[in-house]
Amino acid sequence: MALNHAEMLSRTIIGIIGNVVSFVLFLSPVPTFFKVVKWRSTRGFSGVPYVVMLMNSTLWIFYGLPVAVSHNILVSTINGIGAVLELIYISIFLIYANSRERRKITLLLLAVLSIFTIVVVCNMFLVDAMPRRAEIVGSLCIVAGIGMYAAPLTIMGNVIKSKSVKYMPLALSSAYFINGLCWCTYACIGLDIFLLIANGAGALLGASQLLLYAIYYGGIHPEDREKAKQDGHELEKITVQETKERSGDAERRNGKDNY
Repeated sequence: MALNHAEMLSRTIIGIIGNVVSFVLFLSPVPTFFKVVKWRSTRGFSGVPYVVMLMNSTLWIFYGLPVAVSHNILVSTINGIGAVLELIYISIFLIYANSRERRKITLLLLAVLSIFTIVVVCNMFLVDAMPRRAEIVGSLCIVAGIGMYAAPLTIMGNVIKSKSVKYMPLALSSAYFINGLCWCTYACIGLDIFLLIANGAGALLGASQLLLYAIYYGGIHPEDREKAKQDGHELEKITVQETKERSGDAERRNGKDNY
């Protein structure tokens, strides 16, 4: 679809805003990984969302290039940055994950890189028409985009089960929602159906995460409840011991006085 100058300018401005919001989205896992490094363990955090986000970013990089879709370079730039950041997050996760999680995430990472390579090679050498490339890559981007936004839903099951949002970061859920809304606006100006569907679904899924966060905010995770219970038992033991010691001291003092 050909855009006039005003539409192009509006789309560029919104695209830049979208880049900023997406950058915040890509940075939102930073507090989580500070915790991982501090704990020297991934604990209850999942590495799957970051692998899915990497797959999403790599496909959108290709979709935004002039070989697939024209006037979409802003889509490629931010997803290029995102891909680098996701690789950093995944590397940290692999360092501190247990052997089972490390093996699972490594296999997923290899699968993502293989899929991206196949998509690029097949489209560049087997598909000549650019509109056809846009349809193929755009359709894959919709699947990957919905997968990216839906990946935290695996954690949402744990939230419902534990009635606690301890392992579902609010920053990440909020960034998903705002990012989806922003890129929906960008897609509407150029009538980019692929961007619109992927990010529209993202906005809805982000809203569902925020709703769940509001419902279970303040809930105590079973791990913390058990720890508090154990700490309570320890405190009770210490109190009993101190009481016995004080009673013994009092008896000894009384014995001396009587003597």
